[in-house]
Parts: sequence; structure tokens; C-alpha cells
Amino acid sequence: MAFSDFLIDGLSRSRERFDRALSGVTVKQANTQPTPKKAPRVDSLSWLAWHTAREIDFQIAPLAGVEPVWITGRHKERFALDLPDDTEDWRHTPEQAAKVVVGDISVLTAYLDDAYAMAAGYLRTVGEDDVDAVVDDSWDPPVTLAARLVSIVDDAAQHSGQAVYTRRLLGLPG
Repeated sequence: MAFSDFLIDGLSRSRERFDRALSGVTVKQANTQPTPKKAPRVDSLSWLAWHTAREIDFQIAPLAGVEPVWITGRHKERFALDLPDDTEDWRHTPEQAAKVVVGDISVLTAYLDDAYAMAAGYLRTVGEDDVDAVVDDSWDPPVTLAARLVSIVDDAAQHSGQAVYTRRLLGLPG
């Protein structure tokens, strides 16, 4: 297996998990925080899918030298969120996360599809000789491409697993 295929396979597993988590859910179920009083940071399926697509999109796009698909794919208009466009979603309060709602599940899957496709296209260009390059020197120690890619894959795996858990908290099978 080529190095880029290894990365793509790791990332694609989380996309498949989102398909399972979103399968057969209603819009109301997707937008529901399942335990808002008991565990307010168990986010909705909508927030988890949106956030995962966004973290992939907004971290891979600069590496690939392209605009985020949030803009080029017109996802910003499709979601029409009551949040600033530069929202740091990884810092969302439960109230901010609850603002991520959709009127159609396809809005979520389309953004996931576009973000994952853009990421796979970029990852096909990454070779083993590239991974030691510093891509962000605002951290101490500076972040290498390898560290950034592992972080992206790990975050997607974490949130897709949370989506499966959220689905179960909503009383749905799977």
C-alpha cells in the first residue's frame, strides 16, 4: 500500500462511520442534542458531521493551496448558520453547537462528501518525504505535516465514533 493510500484509508473509515450514523435518521433526530441537561457536550449528529467536515476542510485546504469547499462548494449558503463564518467550532459552547441545524440530511452528507474528496485529492499528492515539513510554526514545537495529518484523521475518527454514540442515545439502532 502506498503511503498516500494508507492516509486515505484511515480517513475514509470515519466517512463510512458517518454514513452509518446518519442512515435513516430524521432531520429532527439529526438536529437533536440527545442529553442536553445531563451531558450538554454530547452534540447533535448535525454538529458532529458539520464540525468534522469543517475541520478536514479548513485544515487540508491551506495545505493543498485551495479555498475551502465551505466556500467553493456553496456549503456556507446551504447551511445558512446563525454563527459567524470564522467561528472556532472546536470551542463552541453547547448553545453555539445547538445552532448547527439543517433542514435536510443531504446538506450534511454533501459537505462531508466534498470535504473528504478534497482531502483525498490532496493526500494522493503527499509522499513520505513530505511529512517532516513544518506546516505551522505558531505552536511549540512547530507542527509538521505528519502531525497535522494524524491530528485530522484522529479528530475525524473521534467525532464519527461520537456520532454513532449519539445515534444510540437517540434510541436508534446501530
